[in-house]
Amino acid sequence: MSLTSGLHCPRTPLRRFLDRELSAGAHRLRKSFRARHHSDQIVLPGPGVNTEAGNVGTAIDYRLRLAFTAAEPVDHVAIAGILLTSEHGSEVSQRMHAVGKELALRLRETVLRLQLDNRELPMDRGQDEEEDLARLLIAAAWYQVNYRTPIGFAFTPLAVAAHEDPGAFTLERLLELPHRDMVADVVAQLYKAADGPLEALRIRSRPEDCTPGPTFATDRLAADADLAIDGMLLDFKSTRRTRTLGQAEAWQLVGYLLLDAEDSYRIDTVGLYLTRSGTLTGWPVEEYLELLGACRRDLAVFRAAFTELLDGCTADVEPYKQEEADRVRRLLQRLAPVAAPGHCPVCNQRFDTGRRPRAFCTPWCRGRAQVLQRRGLLPGGPEVLLPQQRKQRLELPEGGRW
Repeated sequence: MSLTSGLHCPRTPLRRFLDRELSAGAHRLRKSFRARHHSDQIVLPGPGVNTEAGNVGTAIDYRLRLAFTAAEPVDHVAIAGILLTSEHGSEVSQRMHAVGKELALRLRETVLRLQLDNRELPMDRGQDEEEDLARLLIAAAWYQVNYRTPIGFAFTPLAVAAHEDPGAFTLERLLELPHRDMVADVVAQLYKAADGPLEALRIRSRPEDCTPGPTFATDRLAADADLAIDGMLLDFKSTRRTRTLGQAEAWQLVGYLLLDAEDSYRIDTVGLYLTRSGTLTGWPVEEYLELLGACRRDLAVFRAAFTELLDGCTADVEPYKQEEADRVRRLLQRLAPVAAPGHCPVCNQRFDTGRRPRAFCTPWCRGRAQVLQRRGLLPGGPEVLLPQQRKQRLELPEGGRW
């Protein structure tokens, strides 16, 4: 189960819940984001990055976290991916496991030796040191793929090289695999950060106040943010489209905020750092939720409703069986916020009806209500449509022929 996978599909219970709760959509937040974006110089990847852009993004996220705190020199997801390679008894799997353990030891020693979170030193190190570190982080990113999407792990350069010649697969061979454009891309994004607002934020913070890859106390939805800094939840994005903010990315920060049901990280600010433009943008939690239209519930009540959603269904999976779809529909209806009389059903703000009765506080809310009703996210709209059951896959009889 995954927060990100549930957010990218508009028909999961998780996405439908947030689409209804965040009644303003992402439009107002995008306007706020663009107004704060001032960088025109973008770090673009070289042609050798190609399909490895996601793993380069993982590597630079990892490198930036280490600049704030070295409390986790080797990412816990990378360790989990390394451990998973030992579950198969084949020669290739055992070789990948052994090399993974060597990688973890080398990475830990390098991080501690370079004192990456020392505020008396700059964020960046020398070119050779950063290139060597980038190769280690890219290799660790490939092991992370084994934990997050095991099917995709088979297509990583790491797995391909190990299968081609298990005997020759060593740590030195692994560190030769990242294309020079991948290494250069990680280093360029790090140097961009070292000369911008992220470095200023780093200087103002202390390592002991930073939590790398914060996780949340639930087993119903897998989610790990990038960094928590003394009440600020910060997410790194290595996208090339730096002038816009996708709805899934906006919803993702809300998901982290709601998953922290016990307020373990005392989040009062949420932020985004775009690694290719060097743009750091933050909002107080109240402002962020207001921009998204999440003012129909108090945050504590919002978190309680979200927890009830996770306890009541598999929130990131489309319910294909009819009985499951009906159960999800009833759950969503029960969790729906209800506007009290004299309150706008879209934003739940109280307004004076005056002599002429009206249903909404502003023309904007009236227009937004029509959109929400068409999607079945407000009373008065059509019945919420959930996926029909998929056709059963036909199985071939024994022997492989009909």
